[in-house]
Amino acid sequence: MDGPSKIFTKEQQEEHTANEILRDLKEGNKRFVDNKPFERNMDSLKADATAGQNPKAIILSCVDSRVPVEAIFDQSIGDVFVTRIAGNIESNDVLASMEYATKVAGCKLIFVLGHESCGAVSAACDKVRMGNISALVRKIEPAIEASTEIQAPHDSSNKLFVDKVIHTNVELTCDRIYRNSDIIRNLVDTDNVKISGGVYALSSGRVQFFDP
Repeated sequence: MDGPSKIFTKEQQEEHTANEILRDLKEGNKRFVDNKPFERNMDSLKADATAGQNPKAIILSCVDSRVPVEAIFDQSIGDVFVTRIAGNIESNDVLASMEYATKVAGCKLIFVLGHESCGAVSAACDKVRMGNISALVRKIEPAIEASTEIQAPHDSSNKLFVDKVIHTNVELTCDRIYRNSDIIRNLVDTDNVKISGGVYALSSGRVQFFDP
């Protein structure tokens, strides 16, 4: 199945809605799961990319090496911005990147991608304190506090609890992106940008999208 030979254009970016972009990610993930990715002319895409970029979305993912973001959604050169940080949590620098991607570069979708067996979430559940890791895992603790309806123990030995924290962490990150950026909040409130999320299953390659 042949994919596009040219990168996403400004005209395509402007004519597609956020929901259409989200559907594109869902369809790409299905191709990934089915092992039927688009066949692409990479030489043509590389040459076309020298003129500029108009990505569809910006995706915030964990740094985990088992989560190859572009491959998971069957996206290619020029399709998506990707920012990665352990635990897929927002920071001032991440928010700045998202503000650039949406307000300046025209992306209509912000997508937060968590994943099962997340080491950063497990570390937060175990209250790990070590160097700069301490500050990072503290940012995941609100998701832990919001997941205590799961029966104890509330640490990484409880897979059900960790899975709940992973999902909740994505939801809270989406919420904080909206609340902590005036630029993004205005774009969302005026229906120019959508914030969504999901969780990637390592074994199947399938993303559980929070939006139906």
